[in-house]
Amino acid sequence: MCIRHRPESAQRVPNEVALGRPSRQEAEAAVRTLLRWAGDDPTREGLIDTPARVVKAYEQIFGGYRMDADALLERVFEDVEGYSDAVLVRDIPFYSHCEHHMVPFMGLAHIAYYPTKGVVGLSKLARVVDAFARRLQTQETMTAQIADTIESILQPRGCAVMVEAEHLCMAMRGVQKAGVSTITTQFRGVYKSDPNEQVRFLTFVRNPKG
Repeated sequence: MCIRHRPESAQRVPNEVALGRPSRQEAEAAVRTLLRWAGDDPTREGLIDTPARVVKAYEQIFGGYRMDADALLERVFEDVEGYSDAVLVRDIPFYSHCEHHMVPFMGLAHIAYYPTKGVVGLSKLARVVDAFARRLQTQETMTAQIADTIESILQPRGCAVMVEAEHLCMAMRGVQKAGVSTITTQFRGVYKSDPNEQVRFLTFVRNPKG
């Protein structure tokens, strides 16, 4: 097992420090303003505690801003008996929020990579997905961020990422079409240069027993 250490200059400044994170009281006041704007009374019995609940929920829903995705992959297990074939983790569930309307989108992520110096704990890949999903996002950006992190930290011979999601901004507003799926992919290394590897990845994702 090895742990890769980043230079001090590469350490990230938490967003709440860089952007001047508002206080909890300011956040709760903002929720009250939105409740009034929506046409309700934040002082009525059912809404009195809503601002505090919303802020507490946002701490978890948007917890990805306080997660370092790079650090999640820095511990690598080298003693894998020379294993060098693909590692695939499929059907990783995630919940995110569209950065355009702050409405949820959710779905599944599938990740594969060809290890070079070792493998990472399988749960860490799921945590990387969470690190980016639990932010205001676009699906396209999130897919690329997951692939960028795997490629940068693990330096595999190749990695592939597929994200399938339903966007409630399409179901609840706008065209109001429920059940529509959006699929995004990123291929790096051998997955990008060899179409056969892409087919193999897609086959395992769609038909793992085939």
